[in-house]
Amino acid sequence: MLTIGELASYAGVTVRAVRHYHARGLLPEPERDHSGYRRYDAGAVIELIRIRTLAGAGVPLARVRELLRADEEGFAAAVEEIDRRLLAEIRERQGHRERIARLVSGDGLALPPEVVGFLDRLRALGVDERIVRVERDGWIPLVAHSPERVPEWMARKREQLADPRLIGFYRALGQALDRTDPAGGTDTTDDERLVELADELAAYITRMADEQGEDYVDDADIAPPIVELMDTLAFDTLPPARRLIELLKERGWTGWTKLERVEPAHGARPASGRASDGERS
Repeated sequence: MLTIGELASYAGVTVRAVRHYHARGLLPEPERDHSGYRRYDAGAVIELIRIRTLAGAGVPLARVRELLRADEEGFAAAVEEIDRRLLAEIRERQGHRERIARLVSGDGLALPPEVVGFLDRLRALGVDERIVRVERDGWIPLVAHSPERVPEWMARKREQLADPRLIGFYRALGQALDRTDPAGGTDTTDDERLVELADELAAYITRMADEQGEDYVDDADIAPPIVELMDTLAFDTLPPARRLIELLKERGWTGWTKLERVEPAHGARPASGRASDGERS
């Protein structure tokens, strides 16, 4: 026969918990002995361990009372259901652990590994971090809206990164950022460089469209609201980008996220697929 303290110790609970289970009607109170102490037998230890285990698994005490009164088949079925719930909670918590671990991994928090690899490749090629950030911020709504298309888009991006001219355009835009004044404008020298960049970029895009089709140039079939969001992100972060797009439109192309061929502005020289004198030299 055990005292209440010994019972609590065997079952791994406190004396206060035992008294609480008595009050809730979960554990019967034994008669007191001639000295006035409650004495518990081995059956009370087993019952208390069952109560503790069920309560520890998150089963409400009212439900614990029902289970203790259930027959063997009903009890087994209930335990199986509790086990399924616990397994689901474990998986959910494991997901939380993985997301918490990614908090220190920067881009990997919100983007799949292939996109993170693309961003890291841009950095390795010397692309300005502000431009990389715009790329990253643009990919977040893309991945959220159309995750199934990420492999297709990434394959196209990797192919384009193999062309050193595209990296040159990225770097030239980065240099223009360094000469942007606080009000968002650019100095005269920088504007001249943007004009040169627009000439080169328009010729490059035209050449790609002529050689591989305009569907290749417009490689992102994206809903208009997302296009607008991505363009806004780019223009807010990269002020010269807005001016570059204006210059590009004069040369027969428009759009940052979604490139489209347009009629060149009146008096402007349309972009040619042939290399310019500067490119040939």
